[in-house]
Amino acid sequence: MNHFLDIHTTDPEALRGMIDQAQTMKDARAGQPKATPDAEQPLKNHMVALIFEKPSTRTRVSFDVGVRQMGGQTMVLSGTDLQLGHGESIADTARVLSRYVDMIMIRTFEESVLQELAEYASVPVINGLTNRTHPCQIMADVMTYEEHNGPIKGKKVVWTGDGNNVCASFLHAAGQFEFDFTFVGPPSLDPEAEFIDLARSKGVNVTIERDADKAVQGADLVVADTWVSMHDSQSTRQRRHNLLKPYQVNDHLMAQAKDDALFMHCLPAHREEEVTSSVMDGPRSVIFDEAENRLHAQKAVMRWCLGK
Repeated sequence: MNHFLDIHTTDPEALRGMIDQAQTMKDARAGQPKATPDAEQPLKNHMVALIFEKPSTRTRVSFDVGVRQMGGQTMVLSGTDLQLGHGESIADTARVLSRYVDMIMIRTFEESVLQELAEYASVPVINGLTNRTHPCQIMADVMTYEEHNGPIKGKKVVWTGDGNNVCASFLHAAGQFEFDFTFVGPPSLDPEAEFIDLARSKGVNVTIERDADKAVQGADLVVADTWVSMHDSQSTRQRRHNLLKPYQVNDHLMAQAKDDALFMHCLPAHREEEVTSSVMDGPRSVIFDEAENRLHAQKAVMRWCLGK
């Protein structure tokens, strides 16, 4: 049994195997109707619980479809269905769910909820997102880069804006997949020092930059994410817009990167805020391939968790 909790806690060889298997499964489905089951049915007779304390579009649909394509069934549960840690303890919830299902994916707020669930579950647990990390997204991003431009090892990835949970998982991936990482944004939104130090301890270059044009020079991949959360107040939104405006990804900024550099965004995006429509819809953008690859990457993650 394997938990998939974070990229830096998963063996690099296992991560590489998942990326390769995801591409193989995607290629095998080429030209087929989307609802067609996979030729292999590794999750046949398996039940997967999908827990959402945080709302989601891509995570919910991609996991649900992925389980069904591989022959399994899903049980989708919201935070109100379970009230994790309020009525019943997280540990007891983990023990009970393990008697009913074969695997658990959770999208939650606090990392401690994920860790406690995994500690007491006797079935694999997958991190669908926490406030600190988002490993499934980055597995899809690595897959997408390599699908378009070959091995990511040794490349320069530039993250613009807020050093959030997706940025954290990119730093984890830098160490595991051996690519260099540059963060450009305001000092108040720097990634956690723990994540920076971890990547550097793996021997990769991690650079913190304040000048967006300078940061993007020579980049192989430029990545942005939304500046505001659905939970932010109007005053917070305005303050963050003012703070992050110098880091918008636009045509001028992309011109500083390599000619074959790609642009990614995990979506949903706020057009003309963190990125312009001309970049999102332009020839370097791979955002919709990236969104699709959540499906394939997560199928590979689930197979690895179950030893399939």
